[in-house]
Amino acid sequence: MTTTAHEQAGTTAVPRSPAGGADATRNPRRRPRPGRLRRAFLPYLLLLPALVLELLVHLVPMVIGAVMSFKELTQFYIRDWGGAPWSGLGNYRVSVDFHAPVGEALLHSFLVTVGFTLLSVGLCWLIGTAAAVFMQDTFRGRGLLRALFLVPYALPVYAAVITWVFMFQHDNGLVNHVLHDQLHLTDKRSFWLIGDNSFYALLTVSVWKGWPFAFLIVMAGLQNIPRELYEAAALDGAGMWQQIRRITLPSLRPVNQVLVLVLFLWTFNDFNTPYVLFGRAAPDAADLVSVHIYQASFVTWNFGTGSAMSVLLLLFLLLVTGVYLALTSRGRRSSRA
Repeated sequence: MTTTAHEQAGTTAVPRSPAGGADATRNPRRRPRPGRLRRAFLPYLLLLPALVLELLVHLVPMVIGAVMSFKELTQFYIRDWGGAPWSGLGNYRVSVDFHAPVGEALLHSFLVTVGFTLLSVGLCWLIGTAAAVFMQDTFRGRGLLRALFLVPYALPVYAAVITWVFMFQHDNGLVNHVLHDQLHLTDKRSFWLIGDNSFYALLTVSVWKGWPFAFLIVMAGLQNIPRELYEAAALDGAGMWQQIRRITLPSLRPVNQVLVLVLFLWTFNDFNTPYVLFGRAAPDAADLVSVHIYQASFVTWNFGTGSAMSVLLLLFLLLVTGVYLALTSRGRRSSRA
């Protein structure tokens, strides 16, 4: 039985697909392999425990504290805080009413905290930077001196601050013994843990405890500055101060921007240092906002007002951080341009 050429061609020819069909036949879409999917999702799976822990430790208490700030939560509703009456913005009005006793005390504490933070951060940065620049030169005993500089930062906060409590004692403290008995710089022994001197005592402990962190960060940043820059500047006749001004500080600008922000947040929120140094009731001269919020919550048993103060503190720190990051990022863009 014979067949025509047309029939033979029809049996052997491949039907033409629509536009693009031939390309799709030749290059079929590859399905992602299971191993590739596992590698893509592996970083997220590794981060999941940390994210869950962060949610439980920080975010959940933060949300609960924000809810508490809208309630009249006092000592009468400790067992059933969810049943406390809803006050709306009442706690916030009381906190920001600076003509009333509660608002006036909060404003005083805020101003004291701002002054304390600015002085502490400035001195920590200055001492840490000077020590880091000094440690760049090679000399005998440099490693031992570096280790000694980091001792205040490595010590536990409670052990370090309690040591300072004994040193600031009026009758047998080391500070009064040195200043009054040996150096004769004061007419009489001073009270360092009460009155106006408490601010200077708190500032001293804060700087002593915080400047090694600045020293460590600046010293790490100095390692990235090529030594050839200093050698070329020395050949051109630049002195030490000109090298620090023209080479060191501009090169450390990104490091200092992060360092100042971290020191500011740590110092403004510091609770352990004043609490261990003065106890539950800090003097007016050293009444930091963290201790003030603690007193409003756990001493007067007004948790609603204390929660409102905490939320206001959080909003202030977020605002300062956002403005600082915006200014520093704008400065980096302008310097690159």
